[in-house]
Amino acid sequence: MRLRCVLLTSFLLFTVLFTNGQDFDKNDNKWVRGWTNFEPNATNYPEAEETLPNMIADDTFLRNDIVYLLSGDVYVTNGATLTIQQGTTIRCDHENPANLIIAKGAKLIAAGSEAYPIVFTSNKAPKSRANGDWGGIIIAGSGKVNSVSGNGIIKGNFNPQYAIYGGSDHQEQTTILKYVRIEFPGSKTKRQENSNGLSLFGIGTASIIDHVMVSYSGQDSFNWSGGNNNIRKVVSYMAEDDDFQISEGFKGDLDYLMAIRHPYITSPQGSYAIEIDGYDKELGYIKPNAITDVTITNSTFVNLSDKSNYIHTTSAISASNSALIYLHNSKISGFSDVVKFDQSYTSLSVIEKSFKMDNSFFNIHGEGVKASYKPSTGVLDILKYNRFTQSFVGVETLFADPKSKTIPKFELKESLNNYMVMQ
Repeated sequence: MRLRCVLLTSFLLFTVLFTNGQDFDKNDNKWVRGWTNFEPNATNYPEAEETLPNMIADDTFLRNDIVYLLSGDVYVTNGATLTIQQGTTIRCDHENPANLIIAKGAKLIAAGSEAYPIVFTSNKAPKSRANGDWGGIIIAGSGKVNSVSGNGIIKGNFNPQYAIYGGSDHQEQTTILKYVRIEFPGSKTKRQENSNGLSLFGIGTASIIDHVMVSYSGQDSFNWSGGNNNIRKVVSYMAEDDDFQISEGFKGDLDYLMAIRHPYITSPQGSYAIEIDGYDKELGYIKPNAITDVTITNSTFVNLSDKSNYIHTTSAISASNSALIYLHNSKISGFSDVVKFDQSYTSLSVIEKSFKMDNSFFNIHGEGVKASYKPSTGVLDILKYNRFTQSFVGVETLFADPKSKTIPKFELKESLNNYMVMQ
């Protein structure tokens, strides 16, 4: 990745930077203001006035003076563009769980603003909404996918005609999503494979995902399968499954990710802030250098755990099938470990080539790294050049205002100089 190359050439400067107190804690949360909602179950949304058709085959414009109902599977097909005006609210059916599927060749243009975000939310009344009330938003692009065929089929018993994704259009634009909230998605009913909050399949570099919040998902909040895109300023709040699931050769720079979890909200299999897979074993892969490869900067991954419940947490990151990840200028707190590697990482040298982390901070209650290969001697060395707490610290002791329902604040209460540095 471009940022990785620049930063790795500066490797010898790390000691100097830490000595001079380079302050990654200045990752403020001002970008979260105005358009997010950390208490969506208490929000009164107007009742739906107009039901969207289940097949949108012509260019369609949704106005913000109408509240729409999304019910069942709604497909945008035939190269049509669905454009949603800023400030529009779409209520999503929980009885016939809604999914919005943008078929390959079609487009979704949803450009809200800080003052007038676009909101997809449950059709239930306030205080009765829950994780997984409805399905989610699914976008099938024609960008590159690291599978033998170069394509994939979206799982979940969707219409097969509209469930194909992938291709060779590296620069395609399938969507523009700006200042969008997706609340209570991730339905676990209706179909064998469940929906995530926002699923992006094979999107290209011209697509824009900027200022998007997924809250209370019953499955993953964000799912990126294949494609190439730089994504910024996205929030996952209280997901049951993973916050960011990345697979099938997706490549990109991810800037300002925020994941806020609770130790009692998790899936039976365990949930992670980031679950990253190099490739899909069922689909195979084209070539080793096309595996999933991401650079993550200026990001915050927090489990709101304390000393009474931290035992319920997992690693912040789960890496499998040789995926590559670089984490810079970020914070991880409240998890058992920073990262867990599966058996595809067969030695320390393989892990060192696959995982980089620098100028970041972590507060965990485990050893820090879990590796399948044995003996895993020296594996903690991958956490060098990062600051950490000498022992686990509860979330409210560590951060300024982490549980705020207005804007959670994750500035450290103590000076960075009070924390240890891995050397």
